[in-house]
Order: sequence, then structure tokens, then C-alpha cells
Amino acid sequence: MKQVSDRTKNGPVDSGGARFSDFVDCLSKYSGMASALALLVIVLFVCFEVISRYVFNEPTVWVNEYSTYLLLGITFVGLAYAQKEGSHIQVELLLGYLPEPIRLKLELLTHWIGLFFVVFATWQMVSFNYQEYINDTRNWGLLATPQWVPELFVSLGYCLFTLAILADINRLSAPRKPLIWWVVPFVFGSLIVVLTVLGPYPVPAMATHFDWGSISIAAAVTIAVWAWSRARMALTFVVFMGTVACLFYWGRGMPLLPVGLLLVLAMLVFLLIGVKISLALGIVGMMGLYFLFPQPQLSLLAERSWNAINSFTLTAIPMFVLMGGLLLRSGVTTEMFDALRRWFGQTPGGIAHASIGACGIFAAVSGSSLATAATMGGVACPEMIKRGYSPQLTYGVIAAGGTLGILIPPSIAMIIYGTTVGAPITVLFIAGIVPGILLMASFMAAVFVWSITVKGAAPQGQKYTLPEKFKGTIGVLPFLVLIAFVLGSLYLGVATPTEAGGIGAVIALLLCVQRGKFSWHMLTETALETVKVTSFLLLIVVGASILSWVFDALRLPVSLVAEVQAVEFSPWIVMAIIAMIYIVLGMFIDPISMMLMTLPVAYPIVTALGFDPIWFGIALVLMIEVGMITPPVGIILFVLRGISGDVPMKQIVYGVIPFVGVILLNVVLIYLYPSIVTWLPGQME
Repeated sequence: MKQVSDRTKNGPVDSGGARFSDFVDCLSKYSGMASALALLVIVLFVCFEVISRYVFNEPTVWVNEYSTYLLLGITFVGLAYAQKEGSHIQVELLLGYLPEPIRLKLELLTHWIGLFFVVFATWQMVSFNYQEYINDTRNWGLLATPQWVPELFVSLGYCLFTLAILADINRLSAPRKPLIWWVVPFVFGSLIVVLTVLGPYPVPAMATHFDWGSISIAAAVTIAVWAWSRARMALTFVVFMGTVACLFYWGRGMPLLPVGLLLVLAMLVFLLIGVKISLALGIVGMMGLYFLFPQPQLSLLAERSWNAINSFTLTAIPMFVLMGGLLLRSGVTTEMFDALRRWFGQTPGGIAHASIGACGIFAAVSGSSLATAATMGGVACPEMIKRGYSPQLTYGVIAAGGTLGILIPPSIAMIIYGTTVGAPITVLFIAGIVPGILLMASFMAAVFVWSITVKGAAPQGQKYTLPEKFKGTIGVLPFLVLIAFVLGSLYLGVATPTEAGGIGAVIALLLCVQRGKFSWHMLTETALETVKVTSFLLLIVVGASILSWVFDALRLPVSLVAEVQAVEFSPWIVMAIIAMIYIVLGMFIDPISMMLMTLPVAYPIVTALGFDPIWFGIALVLMIEVGMITPPVGIILFVLRGISGDVPMKQIVYGVIPFVGVILLNVVLIYLYPSIVTWLPGQME
């Protein structure tokens, strides 16, 4: 989706523009390599900490802090590389139905809108960084690290991200005249000078609500739009952003309900026109910070960028993503599927059962539903179709199995949920085991019923002898040992999620070596893939953190809780409404974005009704799973459509519908019997 041609309707890009794009692409590539190196250094740090603590009984005092700073580097320095590779995700519901010329214009507009936010964030972060340097602010830990040093990662990352967006805009609509092309570098160079002269603190513009720095940025971006994308696009940009700004300005002082609706509607509009999800969250939050308070609070853009990611807990995300990537490249997933296929043998729908089991096992190391669906879809779907399974059953099974990626621990969604609401992540992982197994069993029961009741859905299975079954299992024993080690170290309290993920990544790498799959190119490619995933995921965390601060400062969650309590709805009615909202949102938005957008409002309501935060975390994941496979636009459906070749979407949809019912049944089940979620964590205390 990303490759933007160097030739536009305006003609070929001039040599200056082409050199600029090539230069920025080179910078982005090296920033990605630097982030990949930082990722591998974190793995080494984590392994050193585990060995030092358990072998020599000498725990370190620096690993957690330095690993967190490197995570900041991976996240922000990697943004430009993720932009270059087209990894920042967007909602394509509207874009996919527009004619090509209109779609390209809308894509260009959303690039400029995203740039507008990133320039503001860069300005505020650099100012914040400078103030921290002047004040000699230090970390409260034992190392007393000067905070301006790791904050440089954030400032540098935003600067590179700005250049990467400009390079994409240059490819989309570079002017034919070199003189016009140079207007943008001149304008942004002048902007840097102006902001430097103004200093790190806002300078009010003639006693108005505005400040000269913001006015300078708005003027500079508008001139840039005119120079590179012509007057009509500049007018569209000014009218669109001006309208949004006016609505937010008029919203100040209004009752909280209209203000809340304004924030939600603005976010939906930005998402629908195709603004990247992380930037849509950020720009709505920025508008709220600027217009909804008596004085603009733009410094929160920097503070939230720093504090939202400055958490050792979040380093578990790249560790598990790296581990899953290495396991995928080791080839063990194919052998695992083959081993399960032998064990299920002549069971009605045997390969379908094997596919669900393989999805569950792969989910235990990938932590991602999309990765699980894409990986197992590529392995299992061709095999099932070749052996005579109906397309409906084939793709329905893989779609359902893919949802296990965010339920069966370790789960990236659970890590972010726990970090956001303050719930212990290890307890969330433990709580997900029984519901995960129950959901797998429910899927298998549905497959069994489907296979024996629908003629031609599943062929007669092949019988395997016991020696053949054991022979197929031997190849995946190292994989099973890895899962047992990672999850066992977590549940026994031996390792933190980050340490378990880091050690798991090393074992997965050794597995690649043992299978002859290792090469430096493979390791680099896997690390870069991890950087892309980590960067766009955690930028969404930043955008959601900015918007969440606006919600909290306006006391919107508190007001909603009071309204819900005043109406005196039964808890089950409130949960049913929340479930419906998540199911609808899941059709359009990826799980992490959906979770982060809604938690500031949903979590206070749920806890005020007396629901346990751990229970709600698992219920939330199940509700998100339903949305991911709900027709017509569940995100996993499109993943499977992309790898299915010529299978019509309606066949995939028909196959998914029974499994949507199964997941909803499980949601009702854990509501009626919450001990399904809470029993195992209680036993582990």
C-alpha cells in the first residue's frame, strides 16, 4: 500500500525533490537499523540481568532504566522507518470505495494533517528537552540519569518523522518548478529560526488565546501545502482544520456531554478520512489541549510523549514480537501444524481441529491476532482446501483461531491494558489461560458439529499410527519447551514479562540456528519488522495518552459514571451496551487502537459498577475478538481475503458467522460465571 511513485500528475519530481526523498529514505533506513540494534541490545541487557540475578545472585541496578530508554529510542527513532515502510495503520473504510483521483487527494490531505500535528509535537518536545537540560532534571532512580539525554531520542525521532512525512508528500505532489519546490525547505528553515527566537515558552499573540509559535507553525504548514500541493489543496486544508479549530473553540465552556460528543465525532471524522490512527488520536487531543481550556496546554504533547512510553513494562512488547518473528522464520509453525494434524487423525474435521490447536499455540508466543491469522492462514488454509474442506469451514476456522492471539497469554493487548489501567500484567496473563482454553474447546466443538451435520464440509480424516504421531511430535518439542519455559517463568514469578520475552527471543534464535535457518540477514529483517510493529503500536499509545489526559482533565469519565449511576441501569445492560460498542468499533479499528481510545471512558464506568479490573480485561479482549471477525469489515476478514487468492469474501463471511456466535456465548458465560476468569489467579496467589 505504501509505495508512492516518484512521478505524479504534475509530472516528474525535479532533481532536488528526488534527492530530498532519497536522502530522507536513507536517513529513515539508518534510523530503523539503529532502532533494530537498540532492540538487540535490550535482549542482551535482559539476559545479562537474568544470569546476574539467578546465577551470581547479583541483580543489576541499571538494566531496567537503560532498557526503558532504549525502548524510547526504538519507538521514536523508528517512526521514520515505519513511515517509509507504510506501517502506520489507518482506517480504510472510506478510502477503499473512493475513485482513485479522489482517494489520492484525500491521502495527500491526511498527510498534511498528520504533518501539522507532528510539527507541533516536535516543537513542544524540543522545547521540553531544552528546559530539562537547563534545569538539569534527573531521574529519581539510583543512576540519577540526566533526563535530557534519553529525551533526545524523542526529539530526534519526531524530527526524523517530520522529514519522512514530507518525503512522502514530496512523492505524492512534488511541483514541477524547482524554484517552487525550494519554498518548503525555506519556510521550514525560517520556522526553526522563528521558534528558536521565541524560546521554549509560549509568547501570547496580542493578549489573545493564541501564541506566536502556534501561529507561525500554522502559517508555515499552510504555505508548504500551497507550494507543494497547489492552492486548491491549501484552501481545503485551511477550511478543514479551521472548521475543526472553530468547533473546538466554541466548545469551550459548553456542558460536558456536547464536549464529549465533539471529541468523539472529531476523532471519527479524522479516522474516516484516513488520518493514521495514532496521529488522529494525537491531533484531536492537541485541539482539546489548545481550545478547551482557559489557557492552551500544548506542553502536554511533550510530557505525554515522554511519560507514556517511559515504562519498563512496555519493553515486553518488542520482546514478544521479536520472539514470534524468530519462531515464524524457524519453520517450526509448519511442523507444529503437521504434528497436530497427525494427532487429530480421523476425528471429524481433524485438520480444522489441528488448525485451532496450532493457532492457540502460536498465539502463546506471538501475542497478536493479526500475526496468528496471517501465519496460520498461510500454513493451514492451502492444506485444508487441498484435502477437500469447504472454503467456509476453512477460513472460518482460521479467522476464529486468529482471535486467540490476544487472549491466550502472552498477549500484547493485555500488556497495554495492564499498563493503561494499572492492572498487574502477570495476573492478566494467568487469568487468560482458562478462558483461552475454553474458547479453543468451544471452537473445536463447533467444528465437530459442523463436520458431521453439513455434508461435504469436511472429508474423512487420515488415520496415523502411534509411532507416526510421536515422530511428528519430536520436531516441535523444542517449541513446546520454549512455551513452557516462557509461561512457566512468568507464572512462577521467576521472570518479569520483559525478561521472559527476552529469554524466549534468545531461545527462538537458537532454534533458528539449530534448524539451519539463521543468517544475519534473517536476524536483521526480523529485528526491523519488530521495530516497525513497536513504533506504530506505541505511537498509538502516545496519541491515546494525549487524548486520555484531555478526557480526564475535563472530568468526562467522572461525569459519565455519575450519569450511569443516576439512570440506575442494571450492570448487565451497561455491559451489553459496552459490548455492542466494541463489536461495532472492532469492525473498523485494530484492537490496540480501539482499546486505548475507549478505556478512559469505559474503565471508570465498569469499575464503578463493581466489576473486577482483571475480569474486565479478559471480557474486553473477548469483545474485541468478536469485532475483529464480525462482518462486513472485521479486520481479520481482510487479512484472510488477502492470502486466500480467489476465494470470495462472502465465503469467508459465511464461515465466520458461527464462530462469532461461539465467542458471544463465551462472553455471556464469563459474565454469568466470573470465576472462569478469576479462579486460576486466585489459586496462584
